[in-house]
Amino acid sequence: MTVYHPIEMDYEEAGTGVPLVLLHGFPFNRSIWHPILPYLTEHARIIIPDLRGFGKTPDGNEPSTMRLMAEDLFLLTQKLKIKKFFLAGHSMGGYISLAFAAAYPQLLSGLGLVTTQAASDSQEKRQARFKTIESVKKHGAAVLAKEMPAVLTQHKDLFPAITTMILYTQPNGIINALKGMADRPDFTEILTAIHVPTLIITGQNDKIVPEDRIKTMQKLIPNNWVVKIPGGGHMPMMEAPELVAKSLLDLIKSKK
Repeated sequence: MTVYHPIEMDYEEAGTGVPLVLLHGFPFNRSIWHPILPYLTEHARIIIPDLRGFGKTPDGNEPSTMRLMAEDLFLLTQKLKIKKFFLAGHSMGGYISLAFAAAYPQLLSGLGLVTTQAASDSQEKRQARFKTIESVKKHGAAVLAKEMPAVLTQHKDLFPAITTMILYTQPNGIINALKGMADRPDFTEILTAIHVPTLIITGQNDKIVPEDRIKTMQKLIPNNWVVKIPGGGHMPMMEAPELVAKSLLDLIKSKK
């Protein structure tokens, strides 16, 4: 029997209205969502937590599996007395959102999947993650800060903010998240069971999520629509905040 060890997530709130939880991707923190908040706070109660080992949330000293981080989120929503909410996750946050949707479908009003995918890692990708783990053990977060910005976006003006966020992340948080992503299950088989409105956001120039992975989600999730960000890469909430915010508002309105 698997034993889960959830921890308390640090978070911030803004706005009032329908609850919308936003989960950041790897290796960032909740501040990736700050650019879209001005467009949302008049329409929704936004909750943006730091995932375990990132931002101000402590690391759990164990692999940060997607299910474990979904349990962290469940505890947070119970603490905030949120009975039902919209959930959107970016990249790794999308994996966690899918794990949450599988475990607690009754709590979701709608789902947002932002530059993410349902498929598990290929063997090649798993090996790359473990290679990165060894590099982070030796050199810290600087390894990712040097390599990732140009892969994540073509918007060079965003490089400084992306680099700063990565450097802020503790190596243990990075390592445990890499282990969790490497061993995550394939969520493709649960897609047909997602019955809430689902928004899929993809970047036109995303170098990380292959287009066929987007098409698979589009084919299998019963009630979904895709928004492709023109000129966007893997960081649409920073590259096109107004458009991403509008898309999330459409998600919220879809349930009415």
